[in-house]
Amino acid sequence: MEERIDMILSSHKPKVAELIPLLQHVQRELGYLPEEAMQRIAKYTRLPESRVYGVASFYAQFRFTPMGKNTVMVCRGTACHVRGAERILEETERQLRIEEGETTEDMEYTLETVACIGCCALAPCIMINDKVEAKLTTKKVADIFAGRKSG
Repeated sequence: MEERIDMILSSHKPKVAELIPLLQHVQRELGYLPEEAMQRIAKYTRLPESRVYGVASFYAQFRFTPMGKNTVMVCRGTACHVRGAERILEETERQLRIEEGETTEDMEYTLETVACIGCCALAPCIMINDKVEAKLTTKKVADIFAGRKSG
């Protein structure tokens, strides 16, 4: 990881104006912002670590933990909410054995909620990577994850 971080740093100037592009570059390469990278960015840009963390934590695009291979997004938009999004989220959490914002131990799934995925006529729905699962019930959610190994 150290070599990858060095490569990223060397492609940017050590200026405050480069902070967000550096954070974006590290996350694009590593999938998240590990502590080691944050410390190295702070040193490289001559900024306090607290400022680097402050900027990274301000923007929703940045993550401090690795993502799973598959991202599960449960829609909480109005149509989904009215048609049972809360039950869908609870069943998804039960099936994956994680809570919203977490990643399974095997790094297979990351579970998130989103304001709307734009499939209101198909509510309630979830999106697994780029695939929409529509008109869900708790049974359908259980079936989607039925092949998942217990962890």
